[in-house]
Amino acid sequence: MLIRVKDLIKDYEEGEVVTHVLRGLSFEIKKGEFVSIMGPSGSGKSTLMHILSFLDKPTKGQYFFEGKEVNSLSDDELAEMRSKKVGFIFQSFNLLNRANVLENVMLPMYYSGVSATERVFRAKKYLSEVGLDHRLYYNPANLSGGEKQRVAIARALVNNPEVIFADEPTGNLDSKSGFQVMKILQELNEKGNTIILVTHERNTAEHAERIITLRDGVIIDDSPITNRQYYTNENQELKK
Repeated sequence: MLIRVKDLIKDYEEGEVVTHVLRGLSFEIKKGEFVSIMGPSGSGKSTLMHILSFLDKPTKGQYFFEGKEVNSLSDDELAEMRSKKVGFIFQSFNLLNRANVLENVMLPMYYSGVSATERVFRAKKYLSEVGLDHRLYYNPANLSGGEKQRVAIARALVNNPEVIFADEPTGNLDSKSGFQVMKILQELNEKGNTIILVTHERNTAEHAERIITLRDGVIIDDSPITNRQYYTNENQELKK
């Protein structure tokens, strides 16, 4: 089991005011799954993603990653887990405009001890896989939104992470670019990548194999998707 969460609670305290964000969540995610975490604004889905991706710790409860209890890890150990075990794709892309596309994709490897030759090789490899080998030396400011998100996907892959977290990855994209991004994520999942997608949109969530639905910090549904959405090409949507 890749991820196991048991009775997870997250509270935020400000003075005497306590805000209960996550209220006793329990679930498991297997290696190679594509899972959507879905819910309206304020449901707790972003807080849950921060905990699962080692950016935050729960107030109570247990979180096991590859059988290791994450709550017991030091800040340095959590930082190493973030560097080696997870890749991030954000709604706002988070690319550096002072660096070109190739340099942006190489960035995570600087903190992982990868040699200069290997950094260039991996970055070019994954940019080719997302169809951007003709944009290596472009500045991100000169790319379309869809191209920026594909750069972010390549960047998320270069350290061969155990799991990819995609936080509203189509939120700033038009429908055509959104199709391309979701198609890439599905193809990555078919190759064995574990993907956790956070979204408030049902249409986007249905690209996964399973949806965990949150409301007011509790799981109200955890079900496989019977009519998963696939894309046969960037312009045509097909349900199977």
